[in-house]
Amino acid sequence: MPGRIVLYAMLLIGLVIVGGCPTAEKPVITIMTHDSFAVSQGLFKDFEAENNVAVKILKSGDAGAALNQAILSRKDPLGDLFYGADNTFMGRALSADLFEEYTPPALARVPKTLQLDPTRRLTPVDYGDVCLNVDKAWFAQHHLAPPADLDALIDPRYKGLTVVQNPATSSPGLAFLLATIGRYGEDGYAAYWRQLRANDVYVSMGWSDAYYGQFSRAKGGTRPIVVSYASSPAAEVFYSEKKIFDSPTAAVLAPRTAFRQIEFVGILKGTKMPDVARRLVDFMLSETFQQDIPLNMWVFPAVEGTPLPEVFTRHAHQAAAPVLLDPQTIEANRDRWIDTWTEVVLR
Repeated sequence: MPGRIVLYAMLLIGLVIVGGCPTAEKPVITIMTHDSFAVSQGLFKDFEAENNVAVKILKSGDAGAALNQAILSRKDPLGDLFYGADNTFMGRALSADLFEEYTPPALARVPKTLQLDPTRRLTPVDYGDVCLNVDKAWFAQHHLAPPADLDALIDPRYKGLTVVQNPATSSPGLAFLLATIGRYGEDGYAAYWRQLRANDVYVSMGWSDAYYGQFSRAKGGTRPIVVSYASSPAAEVFYSEKKIFDSPTAAVLAPRTAFRQIEFVGILKGTKMPDVARRLVDFMLSETFQQDIPLNMWVFPAVEGTPLPEVFTRHAHQAAAPVLLDPQTIEANRDRWIDTWTEVVLR
């Protein structure tokens, strides 16, 4: 997912963590993925030893760009697995017929609400909620209540306070657009965005500029409402230069204000290592991999019962009633929705 909270690590401490390094002595199995993929150093070490392989991580741009590369190269695939197709692009991934069918045993411990592919070609690995985040101190200082839901953003009291991302160039921007479609419907979302534009919404090209440039928590930022993730408050605590016990930000998670983003892994057709690829899918649903997800990719593990770090249990939240749209509906309408948004908001 482009612009995901993993950028906290990249921007605040300059650390980029990737998978194991391939060696000349071992066969290489390649996971094609997006640029925000991150795991702990050495996470694949035991898997590599047990299977006599080296795991290579092939980062290929943001989620949409990486998927397009996988589609263009499907006759001669660049990898053995593809990780990072989410429910906003799942329809495109399945229509392109990229993946082998596989049902990992651990899928039985993944909630049915995350299992969006009945053909069992895409396996859910993680999920997170894209939602509004607010700067708590700013609202306290200005004696204004933070927005309770999406309706508040068009209230004149909140004029000039919100920054969002362009859905044509940003994964969270697209997810937030889908949240408004789920909340206001086909007949109402464009009118909502017209009102939001009239209330001086600011549009950034991506998450990084929105969060680290325009958000009032950033140096020079002036807007105390930003589209981010429900796990952002936990990341604020984790990466704080000084030890803090309460997050300076809060997620807005009223019913139908957040979009649940689900990421999947699939085995690419044409892999020369199908057995190892299946075992690698199994590994990605193992406790070892699932426990590694929260503090590296700042989303929730898909397998129920996975132990979470304390900073997550205290500060990362989930929407009780998020927006969930059918992936095929998204695929059939995504370009039209984005075109309408562009016409309403930018022109």
